[in-house]
Amino acid sequence: MSDTPTGPPTTPDALRFAFGTLTVLPVRLTRWDRETARRGMLCAPLAGLVVGLCAAALGTALLLLGGGPLLAAVATVAVPAALTRGLHLDGLADTADGLGSGKPADDALRIMKQSDIGPFGVIVLLLALLAQVAALHELYAAGWAAGAAAAVAGAVTARLALTLASRTGVPAARPEGLGAAVAGTVPVGRAAVAVLAALAVLAGLGAYAGADGGAYGALHTAVAVLLGLAAGEALLRHCVRRFGGVTGDVFGGLAETAGLAAVVVLTLG
Repeated sequence: MSDTPTGPPTTPDALRFAFGTLTVLPVRLTRWDRETARRGMLCAPLAGLVVGLCAAALGTALLLLGGGPLLAAVATVAVPAALTRGLHLDGLADTADGLGSGKPADDALRIMKQSDIGPFGVIVLLLALLAQVAALHELYAAGWAAGAAAAVAGAVTARLALTLASRTGVPAARPEGLGAAVAGTVPVGRAAVAVLAALAVLAGLGAYAGADGGAYGALHTAVAVLLGLAAGEALLRHCVRRFGGVTGDVFGGLAETAGLAAVVVLTLG
C-alpha cells in the first residue's frame, strides 16, 4: 500500500479503499491518503450493497430449500459478520463498554482498545444479534423477497451511516487508526447526495420486493433507512460528546446500530 499519492485517486482506488477497509474481500489497498479516503467513504454504500446481496442470497437459498425463516434469518446475520470478520460487531461491543464505563474520554478510549469484552459489550452485542435475527425471521416469514430486501436495505444503511460519520466537522478521537484516516473527509453536500442516491435505490427495491410492495413499500423502506440513519446519527453525536470524536470502534457501532434500526422499522407498520 502506498502512502505517497502519485496523482488524484481513481474510481478503482476509491473502491479498493471502501472494500479493503469495510470487508474482508480479497482487495489490495493501493492508497491510504485523505483524498482516497474521501472517495472511498462515498463508495461505502456499494460495499454494503455487496454484503447485503451475499447475505440475502444465502438466506433466500436456505428458505427456498425448506430451511425455514429462522434458519434463513440466522444465516443472513452470519454473512455480514463473516464478511467483516466481526469487526463491526466488535466495534459495537467496544463502544458499549466505553460508553457504559462512565469514565473520562481518555480512560474510556483505553477501555475500548482492550482486547477483552466487558459486561456492557456482551449485553449490547447479544441483544443486537437477537434483535437482528428476530426482525429478519419476521420478514422471511412474510416471504423470501421481503427478507432479502431487508437484508440489502440494512447492509446499505449500515455503510451509509459511515459515509455520514466521515463528513466534515466530525473529528477523530485518536490521531491514528481508521477513524483518523477518514474523519472529516467527506463534504456534507456529497454525503447528502450519497443518501439521496441510496434512498432512491432502496425505495425502488422496497416497491418491488418489500413486504408491502408498491408505493407503500417504497415509502416504508425509505422511512426505515432514514430512521436507521437517525439512530446512527444519535449514537455518533453521543460518542463525539463522550470521546471527543470517532474511532474505528465507533464506526463499527454506528454501522450495526443504523442497520439494525432500519431492519426493525421494516417489520413495523
